[in-house]
Amino acid sequence: MQQQEHLLMKARGFSLLDKHVEMQSHTSTHKGSTSTQMKRGILEVFLVHAEGMKHTNLIGTPVYYVVIKCGSHVHKSKTSSGKDEKTWWNEKFRFDFPLTDWKQLTHLKFRIMDQELFTDGGFVGETIIYLGGIIDEGINRGVLEMMPAPYNVVLEDDTYKGEIKIGLRFTANTEVLPERTFLAQVDEPRQLTCRSIINLWKFSWWKFWVYQNQRNTKNKVEEE
Repeated sequence: MQQQEHLLMKARGFSLLDKHVEMQSHTSTHKGSTSTQMKRGILEVFLVHAEGMKHTNLIGTPVYYVVIKCGSHVHKSKTSSGKDEKTWWNEKFRFDFPLTDWKQLTHLKFRIMDQELFTDGGFVGETIIYLGGIIDEGINRGVLEMMPAPYNVVLEDDTYKGEIKIGLRFTANTEVLPERTFLAQVDEPRQLTCRSIINLWKFSWWKFWVYQNQRNTKNKVEEE
């Protein structure tokens, strides 16, 4: 009788424990990534050629290069001879900023320099292209391309002489996926815990069954 009560208590204890384990979930933190997307925009600048520029050097054939600045980024073109009517570069440059920065950038500046013999370079003139409408339209469309067109070259005294031919292409919404950490609840696997309890329960039943068989056998022997 006591053995049966003990067994019943074990069975009830197992049920309560199993229910307790089922209701309890351990959580842990882990590092993951989110698909938060940082939108960017790329402005491609096509520097084609210039013509009719003012020559600043006193000796030799003028050799020109262009310094292109947009925000904090600066590019420098190759040098090209101006011995003919046109000075050719045929180069492409890229400016890459987040869209939030593009909305704050106002212009592109092209400074045309004459590489003189004994100096780093003499200023020839400059051209400024304002970006407000280009960026807004490019963001709305996704891509905005402006075919190469001539722009006036402004001299140091604010007069105009010569033209420089430039094309633009703005591509918006290029995506960069930065990794960001966050905390999330993850249920730990309970399979091993439950399996251990079940095995213990099965072992108790088996042990009780063996004990009962041995006791019955002993009683039968004593009765005979």
